[in-house]
Amino acid sequence: MTSQRTPFDQACHDRGWTRPAIFLAELAKAARLIGEPLTITDRQFRRWRAPNPPRPHPRSCRVLHAMFGVPPTELGFPPSPHGETNTYTSPTPNNGEEETDVKRRTFVTATMGTAAIAAIPGSTAPAAVGTVHLQDLHAGMAALRTLDTVHGSVGVLPLAIQHLNHIRHVIDVSDYPTSIGHRLRQLAGQMASMCGFLSFDSGHQEQARRYWGEALATAAMLNDEDLTAQALSQLGLQAIYENRPRQAYDFLQAARHRAETLGSPKLQSLIAIREARALAMLGDHALAKGELARGMRLLDQAGRGRPAPEWVGFYGPAEINLTQGHLYTEAGRHQAASPYYHAGLNQLGPAYVRNRINYRLRYAQSLALAGQADEAAAETQATLDDLPTIASGRTHKLLTDLRYTLTTIDSPTVRDAADSLATRLN
Repeated sequence: MTSQRTPFDQACHDRGWTRPAIFLAELAKAARLIGEPLTITDRQFRRWRAPNPPRPHPRSCRVLHAMFGVPPTELGFPPSPHGETNTYTSPTPNNGEEETDVKRRTFVTATMGTAAIAAIPGSTAPAAVGTVHLQDLHAGMAALRTLDTVHGSVGVLPLAIQHLNHIRHVIDVSDYPTSIGHRLRQLAGQMASMCGFLSFDSGHQEQARRYWGEALATAAMLNDEDLTAQALSQLGLQAIYENRPRQAYDFLQAARHRAETLGSPKLQSLIAIREARALAMLGDHALAKGELARGMRLLDQAGRGRPAPEWVGFYGPAEINLTQGHLYTEAGRHQAASPYYHAGLNQLGPAYVRNRINYRLRYAQSLALAGQADEAAAETQATLDDLPTIASGRTHKLLTDLRYTLTTIDSPTVRDAADSLATRLN
């Protein structure tokens, strides 16, 4: 009678990496491709597979995260005493020269593409699909979501489209029972929604609408209220971004009705704060405050009811503070907005690299508009000093908007910050 596998051992088994030589080769390849040279011994591998494995060193954690698409804690390893701070990031080449945006994007795309190879299934469809294949397809989607939070969407989008096409191909040519077929189509709809978000974040808005339309069509076919709420909520977010608050509110109202049937307070809270943003843009500040308060109450209830969908995993108190900052900004109260942007920044976990950059840029913008020139310049420089290889259309727009605001301020420190921004953007 065989003993039960540990989570790490099971993950290796599912990928065919049970032999030490095979696993060590895959680990070395992933380590090399994400810029984290690493070798381990057979003995270390055996210790990782055993019950109660030791916590890997930080570099090993980053490589394992890249290989499996999940933090090491989800593979059964103990957490860091300082929290899960070892989500891998791709290093920026340091050759003593100022990189252009094109060079950075090329580097990020190449790094992410190779880092995801181990987690995303290949293009060959299996003859028959079982639960293991579903787990692999889901792991690929989770890996892409992780890459997006770390690097931004530009380099992830082609990989996501490839993954979606692979799922479509499996649906078309493989054999599977009805239950597996339903889950495959759910995954295709979820991947279409992810491709919509990645297109949105990359700046390809028409493409985003097409993918969200595909997700809605899949949701209607499957009678999937969760997927419907997701796509409608994302369409509402896009309409806010494109300054179409009336359409945003309509999308979000429709998403709200679906979410109420699902019983997830966290999902309802996310939709509520997006409604608040749309209402503020429409000039109804009193109703916007009411929706924000409702969102806060719902988030407090997040431990009850149905668990939130996986795609809502990013959402928490930081987004509440970000929205409060937006409401004050819409009302022209930049001095009042700044502390909320700052609070939101401090509440973000270290894994959300792209979001941290975006929050800090909004904070710097609010300081500049509030007349706190030196503080705005300092935040701008801090952002640029810490800016990793992020390729995101929304981040680029925030950088451009901040640069324009800084050029309107007559201050030596602000001019230096604006020049640094200009160098980064050119």
